[in-house]
Amino acid sequence: MQKRKLGNDGLEVSAIGLGCMGMSANYGTPPDRQDMIALIRSAVERGITFFDTAEVYGPFVNEELVGEALAPVRQKVVIATKFGFDIDPETKERRGLNSRPAHIRQAVEASLKRLKTDTIDLLYQHRVDPDVPIEDVAGTVKDLIEEGKARYFGLSEVSAQTIRRAHAVHPVAAVQNEYSLWARDVEAEVLPACEALGVGFVPWSPLGQGFLTGKVKADQTFEDSDVRSWFPRFTPEAMEANQPFIDLLGRIAKRNEATSAQIALAWLLAQKPFIVPIPGTRKLHRLEENMGAVNIELTPDDLRELDTEASKIEVQGARGTGHERHA
Repeated sequence: MQKRKLGNDGLEVSAIGLGCMGMSANYGTPPDRQDMIALIRSAVERGITFFDTAEVYGPFVNEELVGEALAPVRQKVVIATKFGFDIDPETKERRGLNSRPAHIRQAVEASLKRLKTDTIDLLYQHRVDPDVPIEDVAGTVKDLIEEGKARYFGLSEVSAQTIRRAHAVHPVAAVQNEYSLWARDVEAEVLPACEALGVGFVPWSPLGQGFLTGKVKADQTFEDSDVRSWFPRFTPEAMEANQPFIDLLGRIAKRNEATSAQIALAWLLAQKPFIVPIPGTRKLHRLEENMGAVNIELTPDDLRELDTEASKIEVQGARGTGHERHA
């Protein structure tokens, strides 16, 4: 597995990471826990070193899963997790955003226990809290890094301005915003800011919540506990309207003897050398398929066709929840 660097301070990870959220939450009935532990360990055996989770996934249970799975190989891997939500510890109800310094400290202590580790490799603010200046957040994480409870600082779903303000207080190693062939907002300002500052970029939902694999059909229904049951881009009408993305990826995939998912990931990897996608999966053969994207060399013609043809498609449905903002 190839390696890439996030930021300028020595954080090196596998060129493709593993998003672990779907193993516990947000995509319908969770699979067997032991099967997911085995899958995470299989990823390590195959060269994946970068694992993404958050306290809010579950809540809490995904961090516990990742912690147990990676405990035997802790020194070989990079674990990223996130704070920023106010979660009732008893009911597990999400009560809005909270990035007050004292709350960040409480969240990190709890995450450390669930992850069975002494330090969090990459600590993200999950969403910007409009009630707390980003300088205060960066300062708190800086203190946690100096105390050894975290190693690197990250931000999620942020604007270029927020990245610059945070980075002025403490270097930002990575930004995690949505980015894929059908979610390209970051290209205007966020990616240029990351490049200028030496900040790594970690696309979430690099396969468009599965849509860009070509395996999700317009007549498909989703469980109520699957976020796609209410995401704007997963109405039957939106999926039908967005089918040209699948046709485009399919053409390039056939030319490269690859899958649509591999082309979607290879396209991201080709955009910038500091981009590390984190596709999620619950299946070993999909993990291996995603990893194969690093070996695909898209030609200039491939990249030109993907870029020009995708830019002609008018995406139907707001991205993410429909309320996502680079704050």
